[in-house]
Amino acid sequence: MNRPIFARTLAPASLLSVSLLIAGGVQAHFQELIPTADIVTADTGAEVGLELRFTHPMERGPLMDMGQPVRFGVAGPNGVEDLTATLNAEKTDGKQTFSADYRVKQPGDYVFFVEPAPYWEPAEGVMIVHYTKVVVDAFGAEAGWDTEIGLPVEIEPLVRPYGLWTGNLFSGIVKQNGKPVPFAEVEVEWINDGSVTPPASPFVTQVVKADANGHFSYAMPRAGWWGFAALLEGETPMKNPDGEEVPVEAGALIWVKATDMQ
Repeated sequence: MNRPIFARTLAPASLLSVSLLIAGGVQAHFQELIPTADIVTADTGAEVGLELRFTHPMERGPLMDMGQPVRFGVAGPNGVEDLTATLNAEKTDGKQTFSADYRVKQPGDYVFFVEPAPYWEPAEGVMIVHYTKVVVDAFGAEAGWDTEIGLPVEIEPLVRPYGLWTGNLFSGIVKQNGKPVPFAEVEVEWINDGSVTPPASPFVTQVVKADANGHFSYAMPRAGWWGFAALLEGETPMKNPDGEEVPVEAGALIWVKATDMQ
């Protein structure tokens, strides 16, 4: 998948590598953080389960191994809670994934977020860190959905990110260090349930471009979970497993669910 914003900042050798990969086709990586429900009601109960996977959603895999997340938490009515200790490491298709359970304590909006362990992608020559969040509304409070965590890169929703019908327009602002990123490219993928076979590679990952104020929009054409990922260059290089300093792909992700009208 072509990622020109990030690629423009790479060294010549890295640019050559990216160019070769574009010619051969590259799958988009997405950090998933998916709750059992985006709206908690008396009928659903107060328990929210969350699944954390690093994968290619539209292509239904493959999964990548996740390391122990650096940070996992929730911003809710009572502030920010550290939920790292609640994570359960699991094996899915031979790869490490994580899950967690959270009990909602009072009405409000809960912004779950994760800073995963950096992932080395040798095919692209970068360390990948996707700062990811998802919002769950509890008991009809509908307040706090636009709370920002203060992540290095983050998408601020301009549309309430739950209670959305299929076809609704989702909008947000791409930010880095709290400031809008002009003309950022945002990759969009749907978690494929097996009912859709993309007819060509451009249908796998949708691409939209933000305006000069970092604002982007996308109309979700099918029910299910949609991931929005703005892939930016991290400010500080990291060392890969061989001890070499390499660029960082800092991803700002948010997950939004669309629901069919019945």
